[in-house]
This record gives sequence, C-alpha cells and structure tokens, in this order.
Amino acid sequence: MNLELLFWAFRQTSDSVYYDIAVNHAKTTMKNHFREDYSCYHVIDYDTISGEVLKKNTHQGYAHESAWSRGQVWALYGYTMCYRETGLPEFLKQAQHVENYIFTHPNMPSDLISYWDFDAPEIPNEPRDVSAAACMASALYELSLYDASKSEDYKGKADMILKNLTHGYRATLDKDQGFLLLHSTGSKPGNFEIDVPIVYADYYFLEALLRKQKLEATGKLF
Repeated sequence: MNLELLFWAFRQTSDSVYYDIAVNHAKTTMKNHFREDYSCYHVIDYDTISGEVLKKNTHQGYAHESAWSRGQVWALYGYTMCYRETGLPEFLKQAQHVENYIFTHPNMPSDLISYWDFDAPEIPNEPRDVSAAACMASALYELSLYDASKSEDYKGKADMILKNLTHGYRATLDKDQGFLLLHSTGSKPGNFEIDVPIVYADYYFLEALLRKQKLEATGKLF
C-alpha cells in the first residue's frame, strides 16, 4: 500500500531510485509474504544484513498462519496499484490471484463485508471489518480496468459492497462522532478498536464512491 508514495516521488523527481526501491520491495513481498493459496502474512522479520527471512507473523490477525482480512485486501489494492504504476504483468497476476482467494473463501459472508480474519474461530459470531470491505471495493473498481474478461464481475462485487455498506453499516447522520461507517476492527488480538468506526474505513469508502462515479461517467479512473 505504501509504495504509491515512492512511485509518486519517482514521477515528481525522475529519480529512478524511488521506482527501483518500490518495484524491488513489491517483488520481495511477492516472494516472502504469500502462501501457496495466495493468502498473505502481515509482517515478515528480515535479517537486516543478509536479507534472510527470520520469522513470518500475522500481528493483527487471529494467528500467524491465519488470513487477516485487511492484510489480504492491502495485497489486492497494493498489487493493483503496482501494476498501474509499472505495467509489469506479474503484479496484475498477483492481484488477480489475491482477488480469487478472497472471493472463493468459504468464510466470505454473503454480503461481502468480511470478518476481521478469514480464519477467526467463532465465525459467524465474529466482528466484521468494514475498513477491509471499503478498501476492497475501491481496489476492485481499479482492477476492473485491467482485466476485460472479468471487468463486470469486479465492478459487480464492488457495487454490492458499496450498496451493503450504505444500507447495513452506515453511521447515523449527525451522530457517531461524525464518522460515515460503523463496524470496523483495528486489532482484535490487541483488544482495541473492535467493532468501531475507523477513519480509514471512511477514507476508502469515499474513494470507492468517487471511483464508481468517475468510472461510470467516463470509463476511466486516472
């Protein structure tokens, strides 16, 4: 997710060091963060000298080997963005694989508003993470531009997420401290921000709405 800033710095300065760092980081993440099913870990601990992987963690997920929902969505969004910035087909393929993992997972709810972790032990009695869902919708609108064969599928899923967020998870006007959406989960293992409104859920909700509007009006996002 954070690599977008490096790509922006490259465009502003024409200094290829920023581009190279971003691409190398994205490729290293593809190599070390992902399992065979294209679910991903949250944090990888590297040896700072050799670059050797020391430990694979999922810090805010249910367990190190579980699929923390916001992490999966960051991968979807991030590799879609990396493809936009580089045109490298491996990044598009990675985004497509992650999307397939998310939407074929047996614990994805019918309304497409994911639980905080796909492997949380008490599903369906687990908190949702609206922040993951909002980011997912925004990513899907962009991904729809890059795969004509699945464009309508991606847009349809994004539309459904926005519809369900609007009708089932929206805050009350002039209440809820001014937030737009309820029912996000920051860190259940950390016992904070559980089933609450979170500002980055609102951010990606607005981004997704704006992307939907522009895509439907112009067929473009950028």
